[in-house]
Formats: sequence, structure tokens, C-alpha cells
Amino acid sequence: MTHLDALLSLDHPDDYARWRDRKLAQAPQRLEELIVEVRDPRQLSDAEQEAIVDRCRRANLAIYVTALDSDPDKLIPRRLGEQLGLGQLDHNPGADEDAITALSVQTDALRRGYIPYTDRPIAWHTDGYYNAPTRQINAFILHCVRPAAAGGVNRLIDPEMLYIRLRERNPLYIRALTHPAAMTIPANIVDGVELRPASIGPVFRRGEAGHLALRYTDRRRNIQWRPNAQTEAAVEAIRSLLDDPRTPRFEARLDPGWGLVCNNVLHSRSRFEDSADQTRLLYRARYYRRIADT
Repeated sequence: MTHLDALLSLDHPDDYARWRDRKLAQAPQRLEELIVEVRDPRQLSDAEQEAIVDRCRRANLAIYVTALDSDPDKLIPRRLGEQLGLGQLDHNPGADEDAITALSVQTDALRRGYIPYTDRPIAWHTDGYYNAPTRQINAFILHCVRPAAAGGVNRLIDPEMLYIRLRERNPLYIRALTHPAAMTIPANIVDGVELRPASIGPVFRRGEAGHLALRYTDRRRNIQWRPNAQTEAAVEAIRSLLDDPRTPRFEARLDPGWGLVCNNVLHSRSRFEDSADQTRLLYRARYYRRIADT
């Protein structure tokens, strides 16, 4: 039996307790512990790659810092993903032809109305929560070319830490959230045309390479939760824990040349403001695989 079996089932409390204790013992406590200085993310040294993988193993995320400053090179996230063993990129409707998304304020017909392309705050979520079960996002890279003139702070929570807090509060929440129909994102239909079918699945699921993964959005509209009291209570518990400062989290505002590498952690973004001299631009690459060796 793997540790994942102990997490997706409530039948092995001793195995869960051993996993929990190891997780808590190795979990970073401060943002500084997640930062890895790299010379060039397109050509990591063995030590740099090992340091990024180590952070992702312990916290499911790492932040790299480089002196490349504001180099607008989309090869940076692509080459970094290749070195970390992430493989195929996810092609989503807002991405460019190379499957890497340029995140900035945009008003074209394709992106207008989607919050990631506005300056509005984004609530807690994992990437690709609306994807089909065969296209679940297990990792992503966010590379900063230019931050906004003000704002645009990301908050980050390791899904495994949220799992621990939920299970410690009430193990039955885990049972509700691992149900195969726990959360439904309705189909995206525009002018009578279905652009994306409904996405139905659990919140906590079996991720790539036998690891625990999370599929979640804190949005309140256009989402359907399994209609029973246990699921409703579990969802309210998630929301209260996301608002609870005692839930371990990190806050980071990426500077030019910095980036986030993660196993699709929970994240949010504060409102930001562009100026005539400084407009926010980040590159996002999504993957079906996790960071290598984690």
C-alpha cells in the first residue's frame, strides 16, 4: 500500500499519521526557504535543479530568482519545464500557439471577461480545475517578465497542508471530497455552442505518479457541489481554512526574472495596477506531469 492509499481512504489511520508527521517535520516555514538562486533557468546546474526539486518535494513549490531581469524570452519556462521532466504542455484556449500563456490585461474577444486577463483579484484555485479527467494539471511554471506597477501578490498553499488541516478537523470531510462527483464545473456554452463539456470529479484525487493532488476553485457561481450535507460541510470547512491565517501559506510578489515552479498548489492573486511605464506580463506553462522525483 502506498501513502496515497492511506490519504484517499480513512481505513489506515496509522499510515496516515506517519505520513503526516513526516510532512510536518520537513515542511518549510518561511518564504526564504523556498527561494533558489539560479544563474539561468534555461540551463540549470545540477545543484540548482536539485535545489528546486528538493523544495518541491517538501512543499510542492519553489521560487527561483535570477539576474536575467526582464528578458521576455518564452524559452525560459519551456526549457525549465524540460529540465524538470515535465514533458507535454497543456494547450488551453487562452494560450499562444506554443501552449505558453502570456498573462497580461487583455481585451480581445477571446480573453475578455476571463479574470486572469484582467487586473481584478483572483480567488483561491488550482489551475485547470475545469479540465477533463484525462487532462488534469499536475504542475505549472509562472515566469515574471514584468510585475505590475503595484499589487499582484500571490498567496500559495501546499495542498497537502490543507489536506492535513481538513482531516484533523473531521476525517469525514475527506470522504466527501474524494467522492468522484464531489465538484462539477458546468459546460461552457456560448451562443448555443459548447466550448467545453462539464467537468465532474473529486476535490482530492490520485495525481500523476501516485501523489495526492487537488482540484478546487473558490468561485461561488457556475459551480455545482454534490448535494448532501457532508459535502456542504466539507466545502465550508475548506473556505474557513483558506481564510484562517493559521493555515500554512506563503505570499510572494514575483520580480522581473523570478518564477514559481509548483505541483499545482492552491494560489490566489491580489488586485494590481499597471502604469503607462510598467504593465504586468507573466508567462504561464501548464503540465500534466509533476516535478521530477517528487
